[in-house]
Amino acid sequence: MIGQSWAYRLFKVFNYTFLTVLALLCVMPLIHLFAISLSSNSAATAGEVFLWPVDFTLKSYEFVLGQSAFLTSMGVTIQRVLLGVSINMLLTIMVAYPLSKESSALKGRTFYVWIFVFTMLFSGGIIPMYMTMRFLGLLDTIWVLVLHAAVPVFNVVILLNFFRNLPKELEEAALIDGAGHWKILWRIYVPLSAASIATVTLFAIVMHWNAWFDGILFMNSPDNYPLQSYLYTVVVGMQTIINSSTDMELLTMVSDRTARAAQLFVGALPVLLVYPFLQRHFTKGIVLGSVKE
Repeated sequence: MIGQSWAYRLFKVFNYTFLTVLALLCVMPLIHLFAISLSSNSAATAGEVFLWPVDFTLKSYEFVLGQSAFLTSMGVTIQRVLLGVSINMLLTIMVAYPLSKESSALKGRTFYVWIFVFTMLFSGGIIPMYMTMRFLGLLDTIWVLVLHAAVPVFNVVILLNFFRNLPKELEEAALIDGAGHWKILWRIYVPLSAASIATVTLFAIVMHWNAWFDGILFMNSPDNYPLQSYLYTVVVGMQTIINSSTDMELLTMVSDRTARAAQLFVGALPVLLVYPFLQRHFTKGIVLGSVKE
């Protein structure tokens, strides 16, 4: 642009270069993982694969998609995401709406807000949570994975701050027309908060998809593990995934390393596909206490 100083142009060059390098550092491990999953056993074992497949083959994906344990855990995770995100969003919206009101409209609002904030700083601990879920008979069920994190407080904070920035005149006009709070919430607040809701929805999806510890904690049977818990036992637990009954052709083309790379990439793929559709709302929705437009 005409009139820009040399210092500003230098800053722009440095800024774009830094962000490009940072983006490459974030993307390159995933590309490397994808390249390993598409390479042969010998090439991956010899360390010949970097950012491009060597001896291209789809045998790793053929092997992974043929594993019943992997497909079962994927189904558990998909079920968890559908149930968990639905419950998260419903409760987040219904909690954020009253807490976004002034203290004059909701008596004790500050007290209720601090109760939720307290849970962000301190928790009851793993053992009490486990004992509670056991007492409720939820162990080894899909509900134990979604109910213990039914109200993500950080998402509530984001949404209530967004609600507080909506024009009060809209609510006042709706009240004059005879609308109740339930109709105001779903007819006015929710449609106007699409950016913020898309942001917290993305947070909820990532939280449920990437969670692994609660699956190991609450599930007694590995058959009920969600995907990330299963991958943890495979990758970190160093469990072998190739057995003697595997086809000999796969044994020559697939190794633990290539199969694990394929599993990890398939596990990350759904979130990578969802994120671009919500990314345009992310910057606007994450801003807390923004200036009214």
